[in-house]
Parts: sequence; structure tokens; C-alpha cells
Amino acid sequence: MNFEDEKDYIMRIIKETVRLLFSLMLGKNYVSVEQELKNKYEVSGRTLDNLLSMADDGKINEAENIILDGIDYSSKNEVAAAALFYHHLSEMEENFLDQNNYSQEDILDGLKQVVEEAGYGNLAGIVE
Repeated sequence: MNFEDEKDYIMRIIKETVRLLFSLMLGKNYVSVEQELKNKYEVSGRTLDNLLSMADDGKINEAENIILDGIDYSSKNEVAAAALFYHHLSEMEENFLDQNNYSQEDILDGLKQVVEEAGYGNLAGIVE
């Protein structure tokens, strides 16, 4: 597997994990990120829009820390917001991630942590 194939594979894993998580958690088909972003998700007292803006501004680690330090794993909406955050990161250019001390592997690790802590450990096997 070459480097480009590996990046594509990681992105597919992230997207499939988010899709399955939404199906399991919310009992509905995951149609698209755009449709889900129209909902007013919050996590750790911050709107998802605010956290995505932080990431877009290069404050990826700071936004992730806000999520992981304050998420209520019993709240399906907060877990959904965290999953959408990682999905958003997976769409970013590799160069942008590198410039901001982040990687696709970090995305996988963060998503795996959310999935496991939310009680969907069987789903975490897909991420590995």
C-alpha cells in the first residue's frame, strides 16, 4: 500500500466510523455531514460551529482538548458533535494538519477514544 492509498484508507475508516456511530447512537441513517451540521450540536459548552472554526484557524489541538476534557459521554448529542469534529478534521489537507502539529493518525486516535468512552467499544475495532 503506498502513502496515498494509506491516507485514503484512513479517511474512509473515519467516515465509515462516523456513519456507523450515528446509526447506532441516534437510530437513524447518516445522510451527510452538511445535513448534520444544520443541527445545533454542542460539546463542552461550545457550539460545534465554534469548535470547527477553531480548527479551521489552526487551533486544532486546543479545540480537541476542549472536547475531550469536557465531553459528557452519556450525551448522544455531545458524542455526535465530537464525531462530526473528527470528520471535519479528516477533510482537511494533510499539509494544513502538519503545519498545525496534527495528523490523520491523531484524528483516528481521537475518534477511537470518543467511540470507546461513549460505550461503543465494538465499533472502535474498525478504527484500529
